[in-house]
Amino acid sequence: MGRIKDESLFQLLHDYLKKYLPDQKYASPNTVRAYRTALNQFFGYVVQKENISLSEVTFPALDYDMVNAYLDWLVSEKKCSPATRNHRLTCIRSFFAYAAGRSTEYVAYQAALSKIPRQKAARFVAVEYMSEEAVKTILKQPDTSTRQGIRDQFFMVLLYDTAARIQEMLDLKVCDIRQGKTPTATLLGKGSKVRTVPLMPETMGHFRNYLTAYHEGEDRYSTQPLFYVVQHGIRHPMSDDNVRKFLKKYGDMARITCPEVPENIHPHLWRHSRSMHLYQHGMDLTLISQWLGHANLETSLIYAHADTEQKRLAIEKAMGRKVAGGIDIPRFTVSDEETIKRLYGLK
Repeated sequence: MGRIKDESLFQLLHDYLKKYLPDQKYASPNTVRAYRTALNQFFGYVVQKENISLSEVTFPALDYDMVNAYLDWLVSEKKCSPATRNHRLTCIRSFFAYAAGRSTEYVAYQAALSKIPRQKAARFVAVEYMSEEAVKTILKQPDTSTRQGIRDQFFMVLLYDTAARIQEMLDLKVCDIRQGKTPTATLLGKGSKVRTVPLMPETMGHFRNYLTAYHEGEDRYSTQPLFYVVQHGIRHPMSDDNVRKFLKKYGDMARITCPEVPENIHPHLWRHSRSMHLYQHGMDLTLISQWLGHANLETSLIYAHADTEQKRLAIEKAMGRKVAGGIDIPRFTVSDEETIKRLYGLK
């Protein structure tokens, strides 16, 4: 590795992520991780755009034009939502504010970023999700005669069944999966909020096979990471990049026989897919909101809107014309007592 060209930049980056956020701002580990991910992606973009190595990145390269180009790239190339784009901007602004507080030479950079507007999000955004047939086809792709195939298939089964966020999956410990008559998974969500979701019997079958392959001899109270990789004989929690690689691989394989499989298979697509399927099969939005760990019910309305829009488009196609009318939002009623008990910890 070459000598770092702008040592002050990387020292600021280190102090911001390792000291300022956790020790002075008392940010949660998940928050620190989110900011690190955002800055890591931004620096990766700079490296690629400028065709330089990471050690050659300097603070002057991180100017208004570069940040603006990065945000445009997120929307146009990565297809990120306004919320994701705005979060990345917040992370970058926070780091620049920290740098400006440490040295006045960076104040001008911070001031320039304040001119970049946040992107306004529509009340209801388009929800990308897979059909049930696409999900089934992808789940069949891993070679379960191998140890890795057992792991990959179980990961996808659990990701779909729980509708968990990717970090919630990676944070799971063996003891977070409760067996018995009413099997559940305990997830640590945003803001360190804990929720419990029910698991299907089929999922538990995959879980037991996975334990035999990856956690043989451990008891159900083990605090070891549920999903891990071994490097130099030491277990490490599985990374987000690792998951994205095998999701893409199995998506590409499945698309050969099932054209319904989308081009971009990413972790959050499974969360949306499970949510849409639950709604389409009649689950009340109140329960879906609790299942997903949404802070408020309105966040879950995107699934009702998306499903209604799909029905409208299907009618238009059948009739050869547009159909007038607004969004048909169902009334919120809670009726499935068994699901309620599991979601709220009564079972």
